[in-house]
Amino acid sequence: MSKISPTHASAAPSMSGYLFQCRYALFESLRRLRKMEEFTVSLETLDDVVFERDSNIKELLQIKHHINKTANLTDASSDIWKTLRIWCEHFISGKIKQDSIMFLITTAVSQNGSAAAYLKKREIPQAIERLNTTAESSVNKDNQRAYEAYRSLDVNQKTMLLNSVYIIDASPSIIDIDILLQQETRFAVERQYLPSFLQRLEGWRFRRAIKHLAKEDDKQILSEEIDAELSNLREQFKLDNLPIDEDILNATVNATGYQDNIFVKQLEMIGIGNRRILFAIKDYYRAFTQRSRWIREDLLFVGELDRYENRLTEEWERYFERMREELGEETAEEERKKAAQALYKWIESDASFPIRPSCQEPFITRGSYQILSDDGHVGWHPEFKERLQQLLEVKEAIE
Repeated sequence: MSKISPTHASAAPSMSGYLFQCRYALFESLRRLRKMEEFTVSLETLDDVVFERDSNIKELLQIKHHINKTANLTDASSDIWKTLRIWCEHFISGKIKQDSIMFLITTAVSQNGSAAAYLKKREIPQAIERLNTTAESSVNKDNQRAYEAYRSLDVNQKTMLLNSVYIIDASPSIIDIDILLQQETRFAVERQYLPSFLQRLEGWRFRRAIKHLAKEDDKQILSEEIDAELSNLREQFKLDNLPIDEDILNATVNATGYQDNIFVKQLEMIGIGNRRILFAIKDYYRAFTQRSRWIREDLLFVGELDRYENRLTEEWERYFERMREELGEETAEEERKKAAQALYKWIESDASFPIRPSCQEPFITRGSYQILSDDGHVGWHPEFKERLQQLLEVKEAIE
């Protein structure tokens, strides 16, 4: 078994920290929405997470995550001093307003008699005394810049700053916070759908955070955006609907991997052009992937997909048999292809049979027909079954 390199191993805590930061920001956003607050939220600006109301910074969150759950908040803890350095520098520069509240949220645990424990109990003079001693006597090289920033404050400034600092220790881990997220959204959907609902909400939140961090969308994330996405997802999880996932809808599909599929051969058989075949491949991929996800997440009723495919097959059969009757037995091949193209045009443009009344995404119908075509259950050419059998025989002979 190959060993994990030190470089790869060291990336895990950093990555888990960033992911935890996003998850905790979502939890705090949901908690505020529940209290009917209006706010904006920013990531990696003045702090890890900043909540703002009425254009005034109200709450700054420094979020620290430790894979080791036994981590302690000692007086020389880097969690405390890295955070204090940022806040001291912002305080001196005037970036932190007097009515701001600062939170250090960490999975580590404060020890009795430590500065962190005094801050938790709001015993500010005792906390200042412990921090003063550490800043003067500690030889921790990693904290030296933080010690200098802290020592640059006078007693009144330290008191003013630390009166706005709150310690939230023993915070749930990146995994345990899932429970908090479920508690905040427990009434949004039926209980059995909650994991799938949260997965999509977090997916949207991560994508939105990436845009924010990459400055593709430099605006702060509005509470209205989060509330709107919650409403959108709630609608998708109602009994008459199913979720359509953005990553599937916007996926890039490599058409070369589908050239030997039966549904592609059926389209080539009736002279459908390459661009339309590419559209068919996209519909096939999207429908196949979305349906598979619904099945995997138990979002479909028992037998629902079979009933849906039976309905699609019956609707196709009505059109198909009418086409064959109108063509008769002696029609030339060119006319047969034209009739088959007309049938396929109906599938592309007019066939609209949602799997549930409010699940109206067209690729579900179109792609499901491609899946049925790939299985040989439906086709476009009047003699598609015979033609497919010939193709299969030729393929077996070659192999």
